[in-house]
Amino acid sequence: MTVKNKALKLEWLGLAMVTLFVIPAFAQSIGPQAPSHPSEESLQSSHKPIQVDVSLVLVNVTVTDPYDRLVTGLGKENFRVFEDGTQQEIVTFSTEDLPISIGLIFDMSGSMSDKLEKARQAAVQFLKTANPRDEFFLVSFNDRAQLTSDFTSSIQELQNRMVYTSAKGQTALLDGIYLGLSQMRSASNGKRALLIISDGGDNHSRYNESDIRNFLKEADCQLYAIGVFDTNDLARTVEESYGPTLLSELADISGGRVFPVSTLNDLPDIATKIGEQLRNQYLLAYKPSDAKRSGTWRKIKVKLAPPKGLPPLNVYAKTGYRSPNS
Repeated sequence: MTVKNKALKLEWLGLAMVTLFVIPAFAQSIGPQAPSHPSEESLQSSHKPIQVDVSLVLVNVTVTDPYDRLVTGLGKENFRVFEDGTQQEIVTFSTEDLPISIGLIFDMSGSMSDKLEKARQAAVQFLKTANPRDEFFLVSFNDRAQLTSDFTSSIQELQNRMVYTSAKGQTALLDGIYLGLSQMRSASNGKRALLIISDGGDNHSRYNESDIRNFLKEADCQLYAIGVFDTNDLARTVEESYGPTLLSELADISGGRVFPVSTLNDLPDIATKIGEQLRNQYLLAYKPSDAKRSGTWRKIKVKLAPPKGLPPLNVYAKTGYRSPNS
C-alpha cells in the first residue's frame, strides 16, 4: 500500500483514530422556550462523552501567504507539530481532497432581511465547490435553531430549502452552532466543517459561549464563518458589536477562519474562497509522545519551516484536543 493510500485510509478511519467526544442527540429545534439554562455541573453530568481509543491525532492545516492566497506544494519536511510545547513526529502527511461532511448554519433573523438574497447566493456558491462525495445539512436560526435539511448530497435540495425561508425574529446564533455540532455526530466523513453565514450578535440562545467552546473543543470539527458585519451602523446593539469577536474566537479553536464582509456583493466570492481552502488543506497525523490518559486539554501548535525565498506565511490549525480519560 502506498503512503498516499495509507493517508487516505487514515482519514476514512479518523473516527477510530482521534479522541472523539460524541455529543448526545437533541431535539431538532432549540430555543429559549426550553427549561431554564442548565448549570455547568448538570451539563458535565449529562454530557458524558463516549471515548474511542486513540493512536493518532489528525490535524488539518491551511497555509496562506501575506495576500491571503493559498500556499500549496509544501512537503512533510516543511511542518513542525508541537503538543504542549513538545515536538511530535509526523507519521503521516497528505494533501488529498477528501470528502467532507459540512453543516451550513444560516442566519434567518430579522436583522438579515436586507441581506438575505446575497447570503443565499453565497451559500449556493459555496456548495458549487463541493466534492461529489461530500454531504451537507442545513440549520437555520432566528428565535430558535432548526434542522432545515438533514444530511444530503443534493445541492438542489438545499437550494430549494433556502428559497422558501424568510428573515424574522431574534438571533439564536449559539443554539444554531450547538445544533450543528450535535448533528455532526451522524456524519459519514471523518473530515467535518461548519459554515456560518450571519451578521453576528447572539441575543436569544439557550446555550452560552462557554457551552459552545466546550462542545467545539470536543467535536473535532472546523468552524468557518462569513460575517456580514456593518461596522458603520451606530444603532448596533452590544451583542451585534461583539459578534465579530465571538465568531473569531470560536473559529480559532477549531482551526477555521472568519471572513468579515462589509460589501454584500463580495459574499459569493468569499464563499468560493472558503470552499477552496477546505479543498486545499494539509493533513498531518502524529502519535502523541505523552501516552497518559488524563482527559485533559492538550494544546497543538503547528509551525512552518518553509523553503527559502518564501515570504512569512500564515498557518491555520486547531488549537488542541481532549485526551482520553483513564
